[in-house]
Amino acid sequence: CGADFVKVQQKPPLNSPKKPFMRCVSIDGDADRVVYYYIDELEKFYLLDGDRIATLLAGYLKELVEASGLNIQLGLVQTAYANGASTAYIADLLKIPVVCTDTGVKHLHHRAQEFDIGVYFEANGHGTVVFKPSTIKTIKEAAGNANLTEANRSAAAKLASFIDVVNQTVGDALSDMLLVEAVLYAKGWDVNTWQKSYTDLPNRQLKVKVEDRNVVKVTDAARKCIAPVGLQQKIDEIAAQYAKGRSFV
Repeated sequence: CGADFVKVQQKPPLNSPKKPFMRCVSIDGDADRVVYYYIDELEKFYLLDGDRIATLLAGYLKELVEASGLNIQLGLVQTAYANGASTAYIADLLKIPVVCTDTGVKHLHHRAQEFDIGVYFEANGHGTVVFKPSTIKTIKEAAGNANLTEANRSAAAKLASFIDVVNQTVGDALSDMLLVEAVLYAKGWDVNTWQKSYTDLPNRQLKVKVEDRNVVKVTDAARKCIAPVGLQQKIDEIAAQYAKGRSFV
């Protein structure tokens, strides 16, 4: 019934209630990963994974930052495993800077700290939001600044409340769940509205056994293969046959 089962198997736990559009959530054994899911009236399964959580939180944070009038740089960090549709949604529609790092929370966390507010989630639901200490100070001062408009102060106060809920250390599934619940409530969204914010591109992950995995060398946050020579060219030729297609090893 854990987050990994739901993510990998792409189906709800066996004991999950079969009520259409009921918001369901699973965490993993050590509670550092979280994913949401639901079924529709035809019992079709929908997964709201780390990519979805990241876009939800980042979109809400952008709304608050703009409403506060504060000069704060917001950014989102992903890995090559992120669905391309989520990247396009963030960069093209939400207009939030997106960067890609090597797989592993330590890489995402380090890169996220370069933004005033950095959002990062792996597709498996492992992630958080980090704030620079100076940004926290700016937000809390703005929330009580009588010289700002009521709308500015209100947005800053909501940002301050967001900071109080988030666990910036690293993945904390319970904290992340509370953030998602708070944002859905604030936006007046149900899971169906959340899921329809963008449409995932079809994707598949496969394991291929090789005699020596060390012969494969990658660069550009694992998105490009530089050895064996010629492999990336073959990958590009196949991926080019599909609209918005990409593939990596």
